[in-house]
Amino acid sequence: MTQTNRQILLVSRPQGAVTPDNFKLVETPLGALGPGQVRVRNHYLSLDPYMRGRMSDAKSYAEPQPLNEVMIGGTVGEVVESNHPAFAVGDKVVGALGWQEYGTSDGVGLHKVDDTHVPLSAYLGVVGMPGVTAWYGLNKIIAPRAGQTIVVSAASGAVGGVVGQLAKLAGCRAVGIAGGPDKCRYVVETLGFDACVDYKAGNLYPDLKAATPDGIDGYFENVGGEVLNATLARMNAFGRIALCGMIAGYNGEPTPITQPSILLRSRLLVQGFIILEHLDVWPEALRELGGLVAQKKLQYRETISQGLESAPEAFMGLLTGKNFGKQLVKLI
Repeated sequence: MTQTNRQILLVSRPQGAVTPDNFKLVETPLGALGPGQVRVRNHYLSLDPYMRGRMSDAKSYAEPQPLNEVMIGGTVGEVVESNHPAFAVGDKVVGALGWQEYGTSDGVGLHKVDDTHVPLSAYLGVVGMPGVTAWYGLNKIIAPRAGQTIVVSAASGAVGGVVGQLAKLAGCRAVGIAGGPDKCRYVVETLGFDACVDYKAGNLYPDLKAATPDGIDGYFENVGGEVLNATLARMNAFGRIALCGMIAGYNGEPTPITQPSILLRSRLLVQGFIILEHLDVWPEALRELGGLVAQKKLQYRETISQGLESAPEAFMGLLTGKNFGKQLVKLI
C-alpha cells in the first residue's frame, strides 16, 4: 500500500486576520526517494510570527509563501530513509521542511542535532532560530554593558525570554513587558527578570517608568504600537534598539510612532534585523545557547498543540498572544 503524507497548504492570502480558510489539509502519496535525497519524519513543527508576513504578497525581505504549496516552517525530526551519504537512518535533524508529517530533502539546510542533553523540541526554540535571534539582537545591536537597563517586549515568548536571561548573565537589569499577570509572574519568578510590566493592565507608561527608574539603555522590540511608544519615552541618550518584530501591525493595523522627535533628541540607534541574513553568527550563538540549556542556566517554556491539523488554530493563537513561550506542533 502506498504511504501517504499529510500536509497543510496555504490556499489564500489573509485579508486582515488569518482565518482557517486560508489553509487546507491534504494527503499526498510519498514517492520513491531519489538519488542524494533524504526523508525525514517530522516530530515537531515550529510556529513563528514571521510566517504572517510571508503569507502576504506585499514587498518584503523575502519572497512570499506560494499559494497551494506546503506552508513554510522550521521542523525537527528523524531520518527514516536516506540516499544521502551525510545522513543515516535514525539521525535527528533540524531543517525547514514545512507543515507536513514527512519532508524530503537534498540535504541542503538540514543539520544533525544531538538530543542527549538538549531536548529535540528545543532546537526549534531556545537553541534554534528564536534563540539565535535573541542572541544576535542583544549582543550585536544592543551590546549591553553591566549595570545597564535592558527592556524586552513579548518577554514571555520564545525570543523575549532568552533576551532577558542573556542580559542578566551580562550583569544588566532586565525588565520585561508581557500580557497578563501569569506571564509577568513567569518572567520574574522563572526567567529571573528584575521586573515585568503588564501592558494589559491599562497603566503601561507609569508602570514602565516605575520599573525603569534610571531609564532604558537598550530595548529589544517584538511588538511595536503603544509598547514601542511607551518605551521610546523612557530611552536614555545614545540608547540602542534592536527591531526584531512589530506584531501589533501584522494584520495591517496602523502602528505610528507618536513622538518621532525622541529618536533624534535621544540620539538613538535603531536597527532592524533579519536573523537569516546573519548566518555567520549561528555556530557561535548555538554553541553558547546549547551549553546554557545543558547546564540548566537558560530556562524556557513551550506551548505544544497536538497533531498537524491543529497548526492553523495554534498559529492564529500565536498571533494574538494565546501561547506561552515557544509555540510548537507535536506531530508524533
